[in-house]
Amino acid sequence: MRNITRFPFVATMSIFLLLSMAQFALADRLAENNAANLSKWAVGALANFNPTAKPLPTKNITFRDIDGKKRSLAEFRGQVVLVNFWATWCGPCRREMPDLDQLQATLGGADFTVVAISSDRKGMAVVQAFYEENEIKHLDAFIDETTKAQRAFGAYGLPTSVLLDAKGKVRSKAGLAQPPARLTTSTQI
Repeated sequence: MRNITRFPFVATMSIFLLLSMAQFALADRLAENNAANLSKWAVGALANFNPTAKPLPTKNITFRDIDGKKRSLAEFRGQVVLVNFWATWCGPCRREMPDLDQLQATLGGADFTVVAISSDRKGMAVVQAFYEENEIKHLDAFIDETTKAQRAFGAYGLPTSVLLDAKGKVRSKAGLAQPPARLTTSTQI
């Protein structure tokens, strides 16, 4: 059964992502990266997102979908993508997956998507069981048992999330679960 108290995370992450997307668009128009300005607004888990000084290129990693078909990040160009590396045996990962599912339900579409890539070595069956047990309905199931995709991003701890802009460039990265996420207001700065 889902915990309704998770909504604040989804709401604050949604606001942060929308601010990030607007910041990316502005940075592109001004030909400079102002993404670091977002860090003053983020606290808790959001403060763990480290904006890059400039957009970084992304390796075209591959992983498999629920049908075993080879997929790549290149398929998501044109969208802002939150890539999440996780595993069913990881406690913090298990806690954040319902939040990511709700985030996908709230913001997912033509402009944004969450790509959650499991590194479970026991295969897709354990991922599918986890999705069913936890009522994950809005995230597609992806897996990379080799962890090559995860290592390509320097994600050596779980969970790790990487935010890519619509051009497929790395804009920020966060690792390991933190205290509850929230955005500060201008009066708190």
